Amino acid sequence: MALTGRTALLAALGTLPVGIWEPSWTGILAVNAPLALACACDFALAAPVRRLGLTRSGDTSVRLGESADVTLTVTNTSGRPLRARVRDAWPPSSWQPGTEVTASRHLLTVPPGERRRVTTRLRPTCRGDRRADRVTIRSYGPLGLFARQGNHEVPWTVRVLPPFASRKHLPSKLARLRELDGRTSVLTRGEGTEFDSLRDYVPGDDTRSIDWRATARQSRVAVRTWRPERDRHILLILDTGRTAAGRVGDAPRLDASMDAALLLAALASRAGDRVDLLAYDRRVRALVQGRAAGDVLPSLVNAMAHLEPELVETDARGLTSTALRTAPRRSLIVLLTTLDAAPIEEGLLPVLSRLTQRHTVLVASVSDPHIERMATARGNTEAVYEAAAAAQAQAERHRTAEQLTRHGVTVVDATPDNLPPSLADAYLALKAAGRL
Repeated sequence: MALTGRTALLAALGTLPVGIWEPSWTGILAVNAPLALACACDFALAAPVRRLGLTRSGDTSVRLGESADVTLTVTNTSGRPLRARVRDAWPPSSWQPGTEVTASRHLLTVPPGERRRVTTRLRPTCRGDRRADRVTIRSYGPLGLFARQGNHEVPWTVRVLPPFASRKHLPSKLARLRELDGRTSVLTRGEGTEFDSLRDYVPGDDTRSIDWRATARQSRVAVRTWRPERDRHILLILDTGRTAAGRVGDAPRLDASMDAALLLAALASRAGDRVDLLAYDRRVRALVQGRAAGDVLPSLVNAMAHLEPELVETDARGLTSTALRTAPRRSLIVLLTTLDAAPIEEGLLPVLSRLTQRHTVLVASVSDPHIERMATARGNTEAVYEAAAAAQAQAERHRTAEQLTRHGVTVVDATPDNLPPSLADAYLALKAAGRL
């Protein structure tokens, strides 16, 4: 049978038949000396690891659920060719489960004085900053018998941003916004402060909008139309307390709230309104203020990248005081929180009047689609009990929403997929009604 590779080398060095010899020190030394010499030569001919030059380039940010490519450039400054295995280490959350080994390990050959690039593809599983760990290089000699190994610190950070899956709704909401602005043939009947044009009266129009002078000049009643107000202030408040940590589907409630906030921010900034962000539980977790329209969305996603729910009860009084300091003038305050009875009745309701006296308040909450499915379940005793429990939970949320409505608050309660468009629709309705 033909021998190949290392087996052929060992046979040539005379080490294979050692098992049939009588063991003696002389025989052992005679047999192993050529092998030791070969290993020493192989080690000496392996490219040194410490003298390699390593640099990084590539993506510095990525949306959650997408891939980021980070390129590692290896420069061989020695006079020997580099034959190496490279391990580019990153935190475990930088990969999908089971893909770390194949994604982080590379085979590399670099001739003397040249450079080569290897690309590590990351697919993070959670938001935040992912920082590169050390790069481990194992340099082999030409025979592959011995290797040098060393580590290099090559810093690089990839920021994992919220996915903003609701951006698919933005074109349709912008089309509705253009209708409100009078840029299409649809006329706005809402109240505003900027006069647009005159049109004929139709039943249901506000009589305060009738232009009596124009009516006197013609035989039909004329009413004024208004453009929606611009340059309004909107404060988005993310409740990052313990209720935001509850999982709805595969993600915490906070993630769905952030997605809805991003869609509203993108829409409002296009509408000419100013958007700020406050994340709060017992202290300020993030604050974005005074950004220009083009910088609002990048600033928000960067601020949200590090946000995680805190397992503490949200301080409603502290949240209210901070909101009033952040928005000293009349604003639309959008509070993304829970509609659970206890946090609302014991926390928010006692201090809600401080907000509603000065601002327009909108409360948005994420409902659990599993509860909705349970409420319609039938077929056996267990399903009926589950349906009864789901109906009770829904009734409690409805009572809480009614309490907020009686205090003049607009309430949006929807599942994670429906919350962003529903919140955008509520904003457009307030804008059309001149309530901003």
